[in-house]
Amino acid sequence: MIRAFIMAAGKGTRMWPLTENRPKAMIPVLNKPIIEHILDPIVNAGIDRITILIGYKGSIIAKRYGDKYKNARISYEYQESIAGTGDAIRYLKRYPEDKFLILNGDLIFDPRVVEEILSEDIAILSVFKENAERYGIIKGEDYLEKIEEKVPGAKNQWINAGIYLVDRDIFNYSCDISARGEYELVDIINKMAVRKEIKIVRSKSYWFDIGTPWDLLEINKFLMDRKKFEINGEIEENVVIKGNVGIGEGSRILSGTYIEGPVLIGKNCKIGPNAYLRPYTVIGDNCHVGNSCEIKASVIMNGTKIPHFNYVGDSVIGENCNLGAGTKIANLRLDEKSIKVYLKGKLVDTGRRKLGAIMGDFVHTGINASIDVGTFIGSCSFIGPGALARGVIKSGSRIF
Repeated sequence: MIRAFIMAAGKGTRMWPLTENRPKAMIPVLNKPIIEHILDPIVNAGIDRITILIGYKGSIIAKRYGDKYKNARISYEYQESIAGTGDAIRYLKRYPEDKFLILNGDLIFDPRVVEEILSEDIAILSVFKENAERYGIIKGEDYLEKIEEKVPGAKNQWINAGIYLVDRDIFNYSCDISARGEYELVDIINKMAVRKEIKIVRSKSYWFDIGTPWDLLEINKFLMDRKKFEINGEIEENVVIKGNVGIGEGSRILSGTYIEGPVLIGKNCKIGPNAYLRPYTVIGDNCHVGNSCEIKASVIMNGTKIPHFNYVGDSVIGENCNLGAGTKIANLRLDEKSIKVYLKGKLVDTGRRKLGAIMGDFVHTGINASIDVGTFIGSCSFIGPGALARGVIKSGSRIF
């Protein structure tokens, strides 16, 4: 028997402000929490015992899923101190299964990769990345020799995809605390590879890890190009719908609205009148996009209102935000150069020519407020009438 083990205890500090009020695994992708994109292929592969390692705001995960997900039973382990993925392994000792499918909790992948790795005895999943310096590099041909962590300037390499199939022998290995101040699962796997064969499963299927807020825009775009949506809501006369558009139950699309797919709209939303939704826009449940508003290639989370004369481009907007009439979010530098942002205090090049705002939950803006490119706004902030928001705005701020 195999038990799946999803490691979802981390704080996800690089995803601020989206992780202020939720664990990283509960950030939505195509209106479904990241962790469900992991749970679904596990369950569909026939694994019916799942343990989720929780920590930071983990009660949100436990409350959402309880002890059952579809045909699988779920248990939880609480990691009191975030001591790393190597420390996480000790929580599995109490379970009787012979094998464990271990997965990082911030992945989006082709469901077929689960079946690929389960076809082996002991294995590690590897995918090919042109820009590989963010990842652990896989050394070895058929079987793992070593995972070499984060090699500066690494290009065109097979990397560690964060999915492992192991047996109980893993409990016979330990690791020292790393330079990051954590116990690393990679160190344990490397020691294990010296003594036994770990098959390298090289998958050519899609795979993403979510490391920055703007990754959500790329992942949504990729998945929307491959998924067929359904229309279940109400559409008034004089509405134009082009391409692949999904509309959830209870949602109403009012007269004069123009929707250019792919676009996904959740349940119980009100869109229009005279709204313009451009490609690669994802709108959550209970949202309102109103008169003369334009949304382009953005993620709008549950309960947010964008009701009057607003423009939102290439942005991620948290839950229960409200944009005052005339609020505009810029998404393109005047010199059209790549947008740089501050991430954990360091200036980072996003590699994106277009990037608007990353906005936390419960943010309100006044009329005619302006938000500059690459602006991060913490939860519960207020951007006053006519004000300009730029850079990094701390949570609870008042900008006038």
